[in-house]
Amino acid sequence: MRCYVFPGQGTQKKGMGRSLFGRFPDLRRRADRVLGYPIEELCLENPERRLSDTAYAQPAIYVVNALHWSAAQEDLPPADFFAGHSLGEYSALFAAGAFDFETGLTLVRRRAELMSQVSGGAMAAVVGLSEQIVQQTLEQHGATGVVIANYNAPEQFVLSGSREELARIKPVFEQVEGVRGFVPVRVSGPFHAPVMAPAADRFRSLLASVEVGELRTPVISNVTGRPFGPDAQEVRDLLADQIARPVRWTDCIRYLRDAGVSAFTELGESKVLTSLIDRITTAPDPAPDAEAKPARQPEEEPEPDPRRALIERIKREILQPEIGDEALAFDEDASFRQLGLNSIIYVRLARRAGTVLGVPIKPDVIFQHRSCAALADHLLTRDDIAGAAAPEASPAPLREYQDERVTALLRDCANGTLTVDRTIEAIRALA
Repeated sequence: MRCYVFPGQGTQKKGMGRSLFGRFPDLRRRADRVLGYPIEELCLENPERRLSDTAYAQPAIYVVNALHWSAAQEDLPPADFFAGHSLGEYSALFAAGAFDFETGLTLVRRRAELMSQVSGGAMAAVVGLSEQIVQQTLEQHGATGVVIANYNAPEQFVLSGSREELARIKPVFEQVEGVRGFVPVRVSGPFHAPVMAPAADRFRSLLASVEVGELRTPVISNVTGRPFGPDAQEVRDLLADQIARPVRWTDCIRYLRDAGVSAFTELGESKVLTSLIDRITTAPDPAPDAEAKPARQPEEEPEPDPRRALIERIKREILQPEIGDEALAFDEDASFRQLGLNSIIYVRLARRAGTVLGVPIKPDVIFQHRSCAALADHLLTRDDIAGAAAPEASPAPLREYQDERVTALLRDCANGTLTVDRTIEAIRALA
């Protein structure tokens, strides 16, 4: 089974949606009418750095997520489930038919306004520690006003609280054995914490007047880690609760995995959720109690996956030189049509593919197999390419670092979980 997931705040960036606004002009016009300003200009030019403002960032992400969903309906197979991280939950509900695009954008705009009005707080990500250690550390050092706001992965949590308390406990966490980083999150308030309750109550009043339709596809709630039920009032209540309650992303993904989902596709401008999902689905489930937890056995080095290696080579060595870094984050199942390629580019891609793999490849092959995954599957069936496509033994420069915490931070940066700036900040903190 397949699940499409939508990212939330923090994934906004200048240039987001560039390849899709022209493809879906009607959606852009509808967004402009609701917002009262040009959404394409906001996303592509980021005037006055407004994308760093919650009031602008959340509507922008919702619109760009909707663009990606519109493309997915044309290019990808149907989903069995939807899920979204925090703000992304509104994109998931829109995709499932809970409300139309304009209603969802109106809700997101008001949600963003209410959340941006709560000041005096902050958030910070703790990487490398278990939930138990995080909670114990907070309790032992009297950080009663700091709570876990996001359960992002088994060893990645986001704390929410006052700026002063987070600043006080930052050096405490940096001394805890196993920690790989204590990194401030660039948001304007202490989201998903009890202090947001007044904003949640005001938002609840708005939700009371919103028509919520029957979900065509199950959507997983951030609050419960389980699917929304059929009751429209339950959907409204959970959306209001979500503002002041933690995002239980780990529980969401574990539920989906246990329900039989084996393919997760992130629709949006990042691969942060993809990385978190990999961590959740590969981590062992928590034991019923600490004493019953078996000793962890050394992990064996996994066998190289020729298909995965070839998909990465297509992105890195064939697509990236032609279209830039957008290729690295491009969904492997998405159609090349999303990139707006013309016939000349297909010819150049074919030439580059032939150079990379050492065998002639016609432009028609690239055109007919319109995604990285489909192209890889085709190439692996060709005897003249299978050998060239095999994964090569690559050096592992990360292993040269004796400090395992630095190695882990660099991996987090490489897979998109941490930005370069946050990685540098965390490494400096370790030093």
